[in-house]
Amino acid sequence: MKVLLLLFLVSVTFADPTVFFKEEFADGAKWTERWVESKHKSDIGKFELSAGKFYGDEEREKGLKTTQDARFYGLPAKFDKFSNEGKTLVVQFSVKYEQNIDCGGGYVKLFSSDLDQTDMHGDSPYNIMFRPDICGPGTKKVHVIFNYNGKNMLVKKDIRCKDDVYTHVYTLIVKPDNTYKVKIDNEKVESGDSECDWDFLPAKNIPDLNAKKPDD
Repeated sequence: MKVLLLLFLVSVTFADPTVFFKEEFADGAKWTERWVESKHKSDIGKFELSAGKFYGDEEREKGLKTTQDARFYGLPAKFDKFSNEGKTLVVQFSVKYEQNIDCGGGYVKLFSSDLDQTDMHGDSPYNIMFRPDICGPGTKKVHVIFNYNGKNMLVKKDIRCKDDVYTHVYTLIVKPDNTYKVKIDNEKVESGDSECDWDFLPAKNIPDLNAKKPDD
């Protein structure tokens, strides 16, 4: 796959919004000072700064572009440690699949502050994963995964992602009242109650271990 990651934003809002991480790749090659290449595997794919094959404004639309097909990619960047307790968390990024991929995906993960950046890999524990996932005609969905008590829990709703060659902005909003919202290009595509749409809590109906089949 070829993925173009243009912008990444993490913020929490209360009275005044606080932006903890914002990346627009506006300072050229200096992005390599903020993003760390994982050394976990020797064959991890390489990124380059590019606006891609087509664009509206070449300088403003530059982002990280994957350069090799059929590779895994990993590139972490640090920001200040924070808590979203009692606050609204917003995670947002834009991505363009200009190769018109038939199977692949680009995603953002929020890790804990003890992540070893140079050893980041697919099994590194994370707190949130947010991504569009495309694999053939049957899988074209947005994944929202939270880590809860050591388990990765996927949203139970089927949220359809965009599957064209253009840039799209994906936004996840998590509110302190246990509600959430997913937007694509600033339009709401899904929302609801976190306790209903993830299996955070035990099932309300459970088998009765003392129940027995009648003799007759």
